[in-house]
Amino acid sequence: MKSEFEKITTVMTLATPLRILHLFPQSMGLYGDRGNAIALLRRCALRGIPARLDTTESVESLSFGEIDIVIIGGGADKDQQRVASRLAAIDKKAFEDAIEEGLVVLAVCGGYQFLGLRYTTASGETIPGLGIFPAVTESGHGRRLIGNVEVVASRDIGGRLVGFENHGGRTWILGREASPLGFVRYGQGNNGVDGTEGCRVRNCFGTYLHGPVLPNNPSFADALVSLALSRRSNKFFRLAPLDDSVEEAARYRFLQRCKSSKRIASRLGLEF
Repeated sequence: MKSEFEKITTVMTLATPLRILHLFPQSMGLYGDRGNAIALLRRCALRGIPARLDTTESVESLSFGEIDIVIIGGGADKDQQRVASRLAAIDKKAFEDAIEEGLVVLAVCGGYQFLGLRYTTASGETIPGLGIFPAVTESGHGRRLIGNVEVVASRDIGGRLVGFENHGGRTWILGREASPLGFVRYGQGNNGVDGTEGCRVRNCFGTYLHGPVLPNNPSFADALVSLALSRRSNKFFRLAPLDDSVEEAARYRFLQRCKSSKRIASRLGLEF
């Protein structure tokens, strides 16, 4: 009997390469989130997993059954307003069905807001979302949430995530249909109030973490690849480890800076 668990240690044979789709890389790429796609390609290549990257500024005629991972980054309000009309042309049912079947999605900042129920801009305009996340976002209430972030997440996506946030919107998860991506140990997260960061529905992940988030958190990147391969084969895949000593050293320095900043803030009577 074949095991339901497989560990990739050698070159993997796929009928077609793992397909990564980056939506709106020009319109919604303000914070260098293209680095997330690069990280996925690189970590696949190091393991001999064939993968390809496609980019598009249009959602018409997309076949989500042929896509393994979708990435969408962030942009300014004016960029989001321009993209909103184009995003409305997506086959929402096909997208929802694909997510239900395990499609992997990483939505960062503005992309995360697009996948919620609605986003209200600082000027008061409401932009309807796709409703993948049961969440609403409102902008224009108080200062921007800017700075380094440390997040405690589930072990299957790395356990501890780090990154940089810069957003004016406050996002609130409604009800219990979804869970946060994690809980903030340092930084502001979704709204600076309830301690949550990001949102997760099945294999669809929303977050405010830039950096970009995947190069900063290689275990998270590997989790996305593993989930995509599992969807392909209906088996659970665990990727063989890579030498992440450089990445882990950078993460250690990052966390040390967070701790140092928190101590200084505490002395000044500030909250983070």
